[in-house]
Amino acid sequence: SSDLDDLDLDIPAGQFVAVLGRSGAGKSTLLRLLAGLDRGEVSGAVGTSERVSVVFQDARLLPWEDVAANVRLGAQSMGVNGAELDARITQTLAEVGLGDRARAWPRALSGGQRQRVALARALVTAPDLLLLDEPFAALDVDVAQQMRTLLRSLIRERDGVTILVTHDLVDAVALADDVVVIEHGRVVGQGPTRDVLRHPGTAFAAALA
Repeated sequence: SSDLDDLDLDIPAGQFVAVLGRSGAGKSTLLRLLAGLDRGEVSGAVGTSERVSVVFQDARLLPWEDVAANVRLGAQSMGVNGAELDARITQTLAEVGLGDRARAWPRALSGGQRQRVALARALVTAPDLLLLDEPFAALDVDVAQQMRTLLRSLIRERDGVTILVTHDLVDAVALADDVVVIEHGRVVGQGPTRDVLRHPGTAFAAALA
């Protein structure tokens, strides 16, 4: 993938931003840097957030742990424990529509349900920065639309920043306040989703529009 060259993003708290670009443009590199999964220099409030959570295209659940335990792992890694955590897990599973599946094993869940568990695991810590790496790409069309609707309702009250890396324009239009278009590791378009698509500044953005 492309290296990122002085890529500058200004994202207000509470904002949902979709990052769009061709394969190799640098979208996943950006996400991995912000998540701390790749080495690189990141500065600013987003780069120093206390709590960062990631949802990948693959739910990445531990098959030997039940749903509640998988969600618990996300919080324990950030030092949240005890009765407060138990209550938070119960509430978050209910919010993603899995309140009755806390003791289920991942193998007993559908693809959409597994991704809901991954989303619950990411949200249970109330992260300052929520990173979504094409989380609906492996889902059937109908299930993906259900997940978009769910995600939109869950993040409406979030104070933190949400960044969605996607190749699907539907994700951006359905969810994002702003979009960022990346080419060759540089931002070539940024602004309110509909404005960027109405007045595309690059061939890629025009093709999307």
